[in-house]
Amino acid sequence: MHFYQVIIGSEILNRRRADRHFDFLSSKLLERGERLYASFVIADDKSLIKDIFTLVKNDPQSYMFSFGGIGSTPDDLTREAAAEVFTGRPPKTHEGAKRLILEQFGEEAYPHRIGMAELPDGAALLDNPVNRVPGFSLQGRFFFVPGFPQMAHPMILQALDAILPKPKTIYRKTFTALTSENDLIEMMRRVPEEIELSSLPAFCGNRRIAVISLAGEEDESVRKCHEDFISFMKSKKIEWLEGDRHDDPDICNPDD
Repeated sequence: MHFYQVIIGSEILNRRRADRHFDFLSSKLLERGERLYASFVIADDKSLIKDIFTLVKNDPQSYMFSFGGIGSTPDDLTREAAAEVFTGRPPKTHEGAKRLILEQFGEEAYPHRIGMAELPDGAALLDNPVNRVPGFSLQGRFFFVPGFPQMAHPMILQALDAILPKPKTIYRKTFTALTSENDLIEMMRRVPEEIELSSLPAFCGNRRIAVISLAGEEDESVRKCHEDFISFMKSKKIEWLEGDRHDDPDICNPDD
C-alpha cells in the first residue's frame, strides 16, 4: 500500500498558514505499522492538482489523502479536479450530501454552500463532526477532506479505520556504527528486499557515524539481517553501539 498525502493550499506555500496535516497523518500511519510513500504541498491550481491526482491514480498500489479545496469558494478546485481525473465525468449532485447541507444551513445553503454537494460520481461520504458538510472518498482508496484540521482529522481517522482496521506489527533493529556509512555500503547491498533499510549519516563531534535502522514484518528476518550486519562490522573491525546514539556525548566528545 502506497500512501500519498496531497495538501492543497496556496496559503501554506506563502506562509499565511502553517501546515498541521503532515505530522498528523504520518504519525497515525506509523501507529498502524504503515508510513507515507509521498507527500505534496501544492498551490490552488487546477492543472497542478489534476497532475498530482493523475500521478497517484496511475500507481496501482496507491491510497491518497487529499486535504483542502472542497469548499464553495472560487479557489476550491478539488471536487472538480477529482471528478475529472478519477471518473472522467463532471461532478453531480450527491443527494446525501445535499440533505446534510440543507439540514445544517437551511435556506442559507443557497446560493453557494449547496455547491459543496456537487461531488464526483460514485462518491461515498465522510462524516464531518463540526458542521456536517461531508468529505468524500472514491473507490475506497482516495479520500478528500477539508483543509480545517478540526474537520479533516476526524475524517482521516474514519478512513484509516476502514482501510487499516488492524495495526500491523513492524519489527525494528537500530544501531550506530562508529564509521562513515561508506564503509557499510557493501553490507547494505546484501539487505533483502523485504527489509526496509535506513542509513542516516552524521558528524558527531569530529567523528563520522552512521545510524542504521532495519525494519520488517517478520521478527526473525529483521534479527537475521541485524546479526549479518554485526558479523560484517566485526570482520571489518568497525565499532558500533546498539540504538540511535547520534547525539550521545560519550561518542561525540570522547575526550571530555
